Formats: sequence, structure tokens, C-alpha cells
Amino acid sequence: MPPNLSLILPAYNEAGCIASTIAEAVDYFRRRNLTYEILVAADGADGTREIVADIGRTNPAIRAFGEPVRRGKGRGIREAVQMATGTIIGFADADNKVPIDEYDKIAPRLAEGSPVVIGSRALARSTIDRSQPWYRRLGGKGFGVFMRAVTGLRGIADTQCGFKFFHHDVAKRLFALQQIDGYMYDVEILLLAQHLNYKVREVPIRWRDDGDTRLDLVRGNLRNLRDILPVRARVRAAVRGADLEPRA
Repeated sequence: MPPNLSLILPAYNEAGCIASTIAEAVDYFRRRNLTYEILVAADGADGTREIVADIGRTNPAIRAFGEPVRRGKGRGIREAVQMATGTIIGFADADNKVPIDEYDKIAPRLAEGSPVVIGSRALARSTIDRSQPWYRRLGGKGFGVFMRAVTGLRGIADTQCGFKFFHHDVAKRLFALQQIDGYMYDVEILLLAQHLNYKVREVPIRWRDDGDTRLDLVRGNLRNLRDILPVRARVRAAVRGADLEPRA
């Protein structure tokens, strides 16, 4: 039988935290009597893959793959979805920005039949334990306005929270069409869901900034701009001719 949940952890040089993130997830799944697999999409050369491989020697439900070079978060998740076998497929940040027990808020919505359920930092009952610096918050608001104008994405308050879960067939279909290798994969996936008439349910979650200073605001935002500008036309082309019957 397939596991209840395939959890994907995209990681780039996360050797300092990956073992504790996996341990928390395994403990959570065991307490909830959930069968699971954990797929770590680990690019980088700091030993993250080797740490996960060592854990996997005693727990074969845990696997890692990746390359020494950075190939992109979107690509890592896309490849992991191809491997995933769980009834539910989802992903969370390797640095535990959203504690895994927040899945308690996601699971009931999936059980009700929502095909895509995502965590949100932007709802009234969301809890921010540690905020981003003001300039990142300001940039995020500006990005949201620009992104919605360019893509036509509607009804999603927080597209970028890295805590998203899908029914198995929905994940397989969306990520088979997904193409962006970098950070804008979130927007692409949600836009694909919109065009394929999958209802996306947002739930408020608890989130904390990790203070990661490795993100290059200038070059990173230029890459994001490059990925966002053509995404609307590309998504339309990807779903052209697909079955667009309304879905739950």
C-alpha cells in the first residue's frame, strides 16, 4: 500500500538543520499513526545528502537525491513529485519555517476533498513567531501586486509559503506541467491549478523567519522577474487541450 503522505523537503546546503527537521517529521508521523516517506531534494556540497543517506540506512522511508550544483528549488520538488507514492504529496521547508505539526490544520481540508491545501502567513489567524526584516516584507507586498497583475492569479493571499499539499493525482498532474526551476514554481503551480479548475484552499499557519542571509535580493529578484514574465502564456499553452472540467 502507498504511504499516507509523501513529504518533500527541498534543501540547498542545509546540513546544519536537516537531521532535526527529519527527526521532528518522523516523530510527528508516528504520533499521528501516519505512514510516510520523506524525500529530500538536496543540492549543494555541504554534506546534506550524505546526512540523509545515513539516516536512511536505518529508516528506508527516508531518501535523498540531488547534485553538488544548485539546480533550483522548483526543479528539486518537481523531480521529487515524480518519485512520490503517497496518497497525499506535499512539501515543507527544510529549515522548518513551518513546524510539521501545522499539518494538523491541513489534513482536515484534504480529507474534506480539497485537492490543493496550502499554508498561508497572510490570513487573520496566521501566527508569525519571527517576522522577516521590513525590507523583505515591503518587497513581498510589491512582488504580490506585480505578480497578480502579470499572471492573473486570483484569490490567493500568500503564494510563497513553502507548506503545500496535494492529493496524489493532482500533484502528479500539476508537476508534470510545471517548468520553472527556481523560486517562482509556487506561482506557476497555483496558476496551473487555477487554469485546471482545481480549488485551492488556504489555511492560516504558524511561521517563523529563519534569518537566512544567503538570498541575493538583486540577482534573485532578477531571476524571479525572468521567470514570472512569461509564465501566464506558458501555463495557458501547457493546459491547452487538457480536460478543463470543473474539479472539487
